[in-house]
Amino acid sequence: MTESTGDVNLFEIMEDFMNMELFQLQRTRLNPASLLLVLSLTVGCSTAQTSNTARTSTEQLLVSNAVDQSLDKVNFSSFNGAAVFLDEKYVDCVDKSYVVSSVRHRLLTNGARLVDAADKSDVVVELRAGAVGTTSAESYVGIPEIVLPGMLTLPEVRFFEKKSQSGTAKLGLVAYNPKTGAGLGLGGMSLAKSDDNNWSVAGVGPFQNGSIRREVNQSTTGNAGMMRNRLPVTVAFDAPPIANAQYAEDTSLPVPGIDQASHAEPDWAKGEQSK
Repeated sequence: MTESTGDVNLFEIMEDFMNMELFQLQRTRLNPASLLLVLSLTVGCSTAQTSNTARTSTEQLLVSNAVDQSLDKVNFSSFNGAAVFLDEKYVDCVDKSYVVSSVRHRLLTNGARLVDAADKSDVVVELRAGAVGTTSAESYVGIPEIVLPGMLTLPEVRFFEKKSQSGTAKLGLVAYNPKTGAGLGLGGMSLAKSDDNNWSVAGVGPFQNGSIRREVNQSTTGNAGMMRNRLPVTVAFDAPPIANAQYAEDTSLPVPGIDQASHAEPDWAKGEQSK
């Protein structure tokens, strides 16, 4: 009887111990300080896939800005009212389509009429490209990397740094009479340069300036930055007009865009046919 009593007491002691541990664990889980500690030690990681175009937007802006500046120096007003053919066979450069289209735009805004053949024109404008491209340079003030004997290397330290990229456009134009081949004026060459500069001081920066920065600011701030015409965010279409009215009369299929009731034969016409 005594041994049985001892066994019962042992089980009670074990049960009380387990209940106490479970109670302590529940208190720990409910403790806000413990929860914050666990969250502070938790490490999260996320990644986002990004990609860039083969040519950066800065490079393309440098080229287009230099082309625009070059054409700003050309006076196309002499071709007002004339039929003009733009000869582009001597243009061989990067962004050729932008160069040619920009010249066409300038001709149109000055009153010229563009034609697709020299024999239809009053004037042939011959375009050529001497140089269209970009270049870059980098300079800094500081201590270069120093490799000491053994495994020791002192890292590079830059106190002041400047990275510059520039674009150049040199375009030539000549005009002549296609019927006689005689030149109209001397023509000439127009050269312009664009730039984009990035400055850093003791690792702080970059501080930017240059013609690209001015163009971006002028085109995206103030009145230039206001939205003038926004396309709808949903897609819908109107039915096209019917080119052949006989089709609308002969077919039994519904015709999009036409109200069949409004095109029904009037009563007075039916009365005339019955006679």
